[in-house]
Amino acid sequence: MFSHTSVLLHETIDALQIREDGIYVDATAGGGGHSYEIATRLTTGRLICLDRDPEAVQAAEQRLRAFQNCQVICSQFSKTAQVLQQLQIKQIDGILFDLGVSSHQLDTARRGFSYHTNAPLDMRMGNTGSTAAELVNTLSADALTDIFYKYADERFASRIAQAIVHRRAQQPIQTTAQLAELVADCYPQRFKRDGHPARKVFQALRIAVNDELGEITRAIESVFPILKSGGRIAVITFHSIEDRLVKQQFAALCRGCTCPPDFPVCVCKNKPQAKQVFKKPVTAGEQEVLENNRSRSAKLRVIEKL
Repeated sequence: MFSHTSVLLHETIDALQIREDGIYVDATAGGGGHSYEIATRLTTGRLICLDRDPEAVQAAEQRLRAFQNCQVICSQFSKTAQVLQQLQIKQIDGILFDLGVSSHQLDTARRGFSYHTNAPLDMRMGNTGSTAAELVNTLSADALTDIFYKYADERFASRIAQAIVHRRAQQPIQTTAQLAELVADCYPQRFKRDGHPARKVFQALRIAVNDELGEITRAIESVFPILKSGGRIAVITFHSIEDRLVKQQFAALCRGCTCPPDFPVCVCKNKPQAKQVFKKPVTAGEQEVLENNRSRSAKLRVIEKL
């Protein structure tokens, strides 16, 4: 049973300003929570739902089965523009990206996302590509250090990477428990009070396995040209690294001018292509955080095409 609680549900739907005859995309459908709310607001409009996880696709299809104007497709969200082209959809009114790992993926032990339960070290959101175990057992110490530091700001990145290389020379690291124990052994006792020592390493590996940052960049770049004037892009992030990336991409679209800061006047003549809908990102209210602890780190950013 696929279970996922949609975060910032009403704030996101309100921000998208759903028109009953519009064409919308939920590029990360998950269990279909956001998709369902969009679908209920459509009459002659159309909703395209994507997810790279076959289990999520199956769940979304089941949840949206009553809506004839909804279509669920198994695809990475970075390929949204290609999917729309195949469907002969030239423009859309709005699109949603709910980033990160779903509750179902975290809570399903066999998927290998969690350090709380022992399972094969997988972490793939879909069913293709390299697993976390393959990265851990093949990448150099320098490459692993770079992943841990770049994707999670892990302060003991080098120490952990060296320990991984040493351990795998004796025996391959194949399970979440093996990796979590190794990381914990690398942490000084005084730092173990700040949560599970393996949290950041697992986050970093998940991002690397699924190329999450590359997915974000490619997705926003490719869908913006097919967004109608007045159309909106809504993105929900769950950690500072992906939020920083989205913030930078949105700022570039809203800034327009690319002249060096020390130029007295603009000579590039580039105009802003979008505007920020909110000055600051929208975060979960106190009640939502109480009901769903995973919403505490969520941030919603929205831009509107000019």
